Amino acid sequence: MGVPIAAEKLFSLGGLPVTNSLVNGWAAVLIFAGLALALRGQGAAVPRGLQNAAEALIEFLLNFMDQVTHDRARSRRFLPIAGTLFLFILLSNWLGLVPGVGSIGFWVTKEGTRELVPLFRPATSDLNMTLAMGITAVLASHVIGVGAIGFFRYCGKFIQVGGLWRALRNFGRVKIGDAAIGLFVAFVEIGVGLIELISEVAKMISLSLRLFGNVFAGEVLLYVFLHLARFIVPMPFLFLELMVGIVQAMIFATLVLVYLTVATEEPHGEAGDGHGSKAAAGHGRTARA
Repeated sequence: MGVPIAAEKLFSLGGLPVTNSLVNGWAAVLIFAGLALALRGQGAAVPRGLQNAAEALIEFLLNFMDQVTHDRARSRRFLPIAGTLFLFILLSNWLGLVPGVGSIGFWVTKEGTRELVPLFRPATSDLNMTLAMGITAVLASHVIGVGAIGFFRYCGKFIQVGGLWRALRNFGRVKIGDAAIGLFVAFVEIGVGLIELISEVAKMISLSLRLFGNVFAGEVLLYVFLHLARFIVPMPFLFLELMVGIVQAMIFATLVLVYLTVATEEPHGEAGDGHGSKAAAGHGRTARA
């Protein structure tokens, strides 16, 4: 039977197919909603219990984000996006390891063979889910970037029409050789900008495939060992998947945080003391890595 690469459809809701991975994602959302309601009325000056744990978690996330943004104000601004993605991916990954996930479901007959359709499947083992998160994260970085530095200045990071206009104006003002070199450089910058636009699409694909591939591979690994030996032998691999769940959530959230930070940096050469452009270049190299 194996683990199918596509999430299995359970039923339809208003014409929309509901898969077992979507049900798992809903379960994660309901857990977060329940925690939010439990925390709603708690605002003690000396936190205890659940409030204390929530504040410690938020402080940990902010301290971690400060290592990328180097700015607590920006860390607070990006927390709703990067922090939410981290927690959702982490919980979704771990929910896939709860006993019963993957083994509780109903039997169906497909092409003369009886197969078990699990009621739950890790949300991040569905490429549709990870692709949706990747697209949302990258688009959000562009929206926030436009809001931070302005539409035209932000577009100038990709399509540097101003450089071409200045190069054309230099003809007749400077030596023909210098003007030609300036025009060549302007066309190179435009070409680099177009490549950067393509890289934005690549970001969405790489984010989604990295997360999906690692989580799905873990599902296949656990399936194989659980069918080879029911007890003891799969335990080290369950522990490994716990670690993979944390690592993959952290990688995804960190990359999104880098994209957000780079998007809100000043365009190259416009920062007052040059530090902004150096930081943007450093973050750009990290994001491409």
